[in-house]
Amino acid sequence: METIMTFLTDNFGELGPLLAVGILGLFLILLTLPILLKKEVDPLDKLREQTRAAAPADGKKQRLRTGGSKDKLERYSSFLEPQSEEEYSAVRLKLLQAGYRGKNAVRTFHFMQFVLGIGFLVLGALYAILKSASGDVSMTALILYILGPGCVGYLLPKYWVTKRQQERQQVITNGFPDSLDLMLVCVEAGQSIDQAINRVSKEMRAGYPPLADEYELVAHEMKAGKDKTQVLRDMSERAGVTDVSSFVTVLIQSATFGTSISDALRVYAGEMRDKRVMRAEEAANKLPTKMTLATMMLTVPPLLIILIGPSVYGIAQTLSTATFF
Repeated sequence: METIMTFLTDNFGELGPLLAVGILGLFLILLTLPILLKKEVDPLDKLREQTRAAAPADGKKQRLRTGGSKDKLERYSSFLEPQSEEEYSAVRLKLLQAGYRGKNAVRTFHFMQFVLGIGFLVLGALYAILKSASGDVSMTALILYILGPGCVGYLLPKYWVTKRQQERQQVITNGFPDSLDLMLVCVEAGQSIDQAINRVSKEMRAGYPPLADEYELVAHEMKAGKDKTQVLRDMSERAGVTDVSSFVTVLIQSATFGTSISDALRVYAGEMRDKRVMRAEEAANKLPTKMTLATMMLTVPPLLIILIGPSVYGIAQTLSTATFF
């Protein structure tokens, strides 16, 4: 034992034994995680597999949906998915607003957090070992070297999803007034609101794909027979944009009170155009304030160099001449 301690101290410094214990603990955690997360096979799942294998292959009985390869993360669903319904719904809604609609999106999101967190933690531990071997490093610095990358890796998927959510909402906000104008033209041409939404989803595909996806999903759900009010409310939740929520409210009220949909669309489309102009004016008014700091940093130093530089050079030359004599 003394030989091992001496070897660690000579090669890794005074904190060598502590680093060795930490690496050994991390290795044991990674070794025991698969055992802890191992999920026993459900007897019902085993019965379904046997039934599926014994089914006739003549094609007379076919399932409506043919499943592909089994999800590798399903056995870890109890660990990777939140057990609280509210927390699961919140994460699911955020992923939907970011454009991730897969049924395993929540599971994949938490899996990426776990993998990146552990991976960056291991990299941080290796970097801390190299730093401690090359010189004396304080305990605070070692903790930051190890835990810092782990926290970054854990928060990286969350940052990515938030960024995608904001970008998608911005695209929907920018293209929504144009979609309302196109929908108004379709309704006034004699099409129903379902046909108008279907046509708008096709026409908006080139310029605003996220908005076209939302309209296309609404058209498919209406065609499948789902309640129109619920379909529109689901669209407002998936979009996460105030303008879309107001538009859904207008359509629901128009259908409830029996008013003309074309008149409601005409008024609301005009309001959306005015709102877009106001947003553009607001961004233009913010631009001079944002450029003030950059202008000062890029303009004032060269101006000072041009104005004061020759005088400073002349003073320096005079002082050097006077010192020489």
